[in-house]
Amino acid sequence: MLVIHHRIAPNAHWDAELLLSFEARSKSRLRCFTTQGEDVGLFLERGQPPLQDGDCLQAQDGRIVRVCARPEALLHVTCASAFELTRAAYHLGNRHVALQLGDGWLRLPDDYVLKTMLEQLGASVTLLNAPYQPEHGAYGGGHHHSHAGDAEFSYAPRLHQFGART
Repeated sequence: MLVIHHRIAPNAHWDAELLLSFEARSKSRLRCFTTQGEDVGLFLERGQPPLQDGDCLQAQDGRIVRVCARPEALLHVTCASAFELTRAAYHLGNRHVALQLGDGWLRLPDDYVLKTMLEQLGASVTLLNAPYQPEHGAYGGGHHHSHAGDAEFSYAPRLHQFGART
């Protein structure tokens, strides 16, 4: 098994590739396979942003592994005006949907309920297969709600630190 613990800077040379969905690229612990079929164990530092297309990893044996974003079924959303696109993004954000943003468009995973909602808002929605790289979020590290001020605000989400006691 190819064991990987470290992210490294992008490299022009690599020895193997991983073709991963966004969900798989979001995990710090994962068993997967290279494009050549070699068994891989990912053991990355927790709390880091998802892997992106083109990121490189270094295996314990010194080999460099390049990450490739697997095409996924996505809804491609456009609108007649910037206001309508902003309105669509607002309604999706209100439902905590991760969005990939482009110049005049939004992308999100295929979901018939969200597709219907977007069409009711007047958006044009088409299905496509493409790599998915949504925004990571303004603060990274997870979803937070703090009303106690910065002094008591921790960017490490305790909700996801299993076994931690407060």
